[in-house]
Amino acid sequence: QVQLVESGGGLVQAGGSLRLSCAASGSIFSINAMGWYRQAPGEQRELVAVIRRDGSVNYADSVKGRFTISRDNAKNTVYLQMNSLKPEDTAVYYCNARYYDFVTAQNGDYWGQGTQVTVSS
Repeated sequence: QVQLVESGGGLVQAGGSLRLSCAASGSIFSINAMGWYRQAPGEQRELVAVIRRDGSVNYADSVKGRFTISRDNAKNTVYLQMNSLKPEDTAVYYCNARYYDFVTAQNGDYWGQGTQVTVSS
């Protein structure tokens, strides 16, 4: 009942910037938090940044000071501004939305299709 569509990935040189967007549609009232995850080949999917309903944010240590997560509530869109990109940032980036199901008393997740970010040296 929630669809997430990412955009903004691409190829960039080290030191450059990219801005990822994630547009949510459907039953967005059920979402408690949204975030960005990434997965490099042979690696686990890891949390990059999260923003909650109250506006609080958290970042992975590896991206603090370089990445900024933000949202536009009117557009139901979450952004990830990525500056000072490094080759180790290369990964598929996935938009995530977490919700709480009161019937099952469990958290659930919606995922976007992923967008490739490649940083060359």
